[in-house]
Amino acid sequence: MSAAEVRPLPRGSFVDIGGRRLRMVCEGPKGPGPLVVLEAGAFGLAADWAAVQALLVAEGAPSCAYDRAGMGFSDPGPDPRDGIAIAADLEALLASAGAPAPYILVGHSMAGLRLPLFVARNPGKVLGLVLVDAATPEEAETSATRAMISQFAGVSRMAAWSASAGLMKPLGFMADTIGLPDRAAAEKRWAFANGRHNRTSAAEVESWVVTAEQARAAGPLDPRLPVAVVTAGHQPQGRDGPNAAPARRSRHGYYVNVARANHASLLGSKFAGEIVKAIDFVRAAAAGTASAP
Repeated sequence: MSAAEVRPLPRGSFVDIGGRRLRMVCEGPKGPGPLVVLEAGAFGLAADWAAVQALLVAEGAPSCAYDRAGMGFSDPGPDPRDGIAIAADLEALLASAGAPAPYILVGHSMAGLRLPLFVARNPGKVLGLVLVDAATPEEAETSATRAMISQFAGVSRMAAWSASAGLMKPLGFMADTIGLPDRAAAEKRWAFANGRHNRTSAAEVESWVVTAEQARAAGPLDPRLPVAVVTAGHQPQGRDGPNAAPARRSRHGYYVNVARANHASLLGSKFAGEIVKAIDFVRAAAAGTASAP
């Protein structure tokens, strides 16, 4: 039996949010905060953040990552799996877990569409955002991005079918290519081959355009809100590129490009420190002690 077929003992705890449970992995000291809340991207789960959380523990900073409904070890949730549904689940999770504001929100990839919704729905609770190679709501308006989303949705449906048919199990070794800690890597391998995880992931990708529209309807971020953007790979436009726009619009903006990283490896042990630097900037900016990046 391959490692992808064996359900590992999940880290963290299971929190009831009203008849269904979400898996939550909290690390670091309990205290008044701010709490770093980590939101994974498409096909992602709490395991993706294990390297970042390890560094935050070393700093003495509390953080929580979680599996969205139907993802990883969490119970499924009602359809549609769009941005509003996911933001509402996160609100319920934090309340039920007794994890009070203030929060610093950190999101990878597609999470860049969801976190602005959470901010809009929870005024005064968020101290700042860190967007990690993240999508923006505005990008979904372009024809090029719409074409990319359509292609990605097709690939996602194929991955969901393959996992449901058991075809992904022999490929579990491909799940962790970024250097996650051992227990998180085992979780990632299992989820990679799990049919329900992949079907829910595909449903989230299908809701990409709707989620982007919901985020735009929520309105722009308050320019007083500190926003850090970390991108991966060569970015010829740099700070002037579309992914950096949220940082440009903030009065306390931070931008860094990690050219040696790719979209996935940015979360791994080799580059997680760049994300933690961005979190530290947002924390300092919210406290009024940040220096220019």
